[in-house]
Amino acid sequence: MSVTAAFDIGGSKIEFARVDREGAVTNRATLPTPHTNWGDFVAALRSLVAADGSQATRIGISIAGTTDSATGIAQAANVPVVNGHHLENEISAALGVPVRVGNDADCFALAEATVGAGRGMPIVFGAILGTGVGGGLVIGGRMVRGANGVTGEWGHGPILAEAVAARGIPVIRCGCGQIGCLDSYGSARGLERIHAAFTGASLTSHAITQAWHAGDADAARTVDAFVELIAGPLSVIVNTLGPWAIPVGGGLSSDVALLERIDLAVRARVLGRYDPPLVVPGRTRGASGLIGAAMLAEELPA
Repeated sequence: MSVTAAFDIGGSKIEFARVDREGAVTNRATLPTPHTNWGDFVAALRSLVAADGSQATRIGISIAGTTDSATGIAQAANVPVVNGHHLENEISAALGVPVRVGNDADCFALAEATVGAGRGMPIVFGAILGTGVGGGLVIGGRMVRGANGVTGEWGHGPILAEAVAARGIPVIRCGCGQIGCLDSYGSARGLERIHAAFTGASLTSHAITQAWHAGDADAARTVDAFVELIAGPLSVIVNTLGPWAIPVGGGLSSDVALLERIDLAVRARVLGRYDPPLVVPGRTRGASGLIGAAMLAEELPA
């Protein structure tokens, strides 16, 4: 009997689980992520598999980083222990089972395209609106891996400098080195940055959205600008890729009213006609990394 297991690897913890073909997640367990010693990292993976006793026949891994499409070499700022390693080959050799590895945003998109809000749809673009802006693309039920391992990173590129400056918001350099990236304004910290520019007040993104729901005029101005800045770039994604659905993950995805505003703004800007909502909350939140990694591993022979 084939058993698919998955790891979701982040900067603070490694999560393990078994996942079936319908996306049911069982036997979840976690360990802290080792940051410096490769042997410790592999030992943590091995101990989670051993403790489960599942006799996994294939393993999928979601990680907050990229693997080069040509070389298979990993690069992850928050999980530096993996840098320079060929994760699929090395972890497969260490654990004795076939392994597939995907970026965490790509795995979110795959989870949503297979068992989530985009289930069964031909083209799904998964968008992340959280501490950063990211995404992933799934076509025909398969994760699209771009050159250099980068796909769906709509949060980066110098596209918003003029729009931001016109609103009196400081134009800043993104962590990627470019100026005017959506990641700096369309994320949770971006919402906070916009509000501070308009009001001088330092509020959390949650406090801003709560004030907006309560009818606060300053918060409404902030949300209006936030939605406008996101809707333009996302409408270009829609016109370019033609997705049937854009499930959203990340912390801001829990605010249904905010996503409804973004959805209406995007559908008003695209060439195609989308009668049902296009930008929708993801349904696999909390387990999307594990589910997406498992669905990626399902592509391996049993």
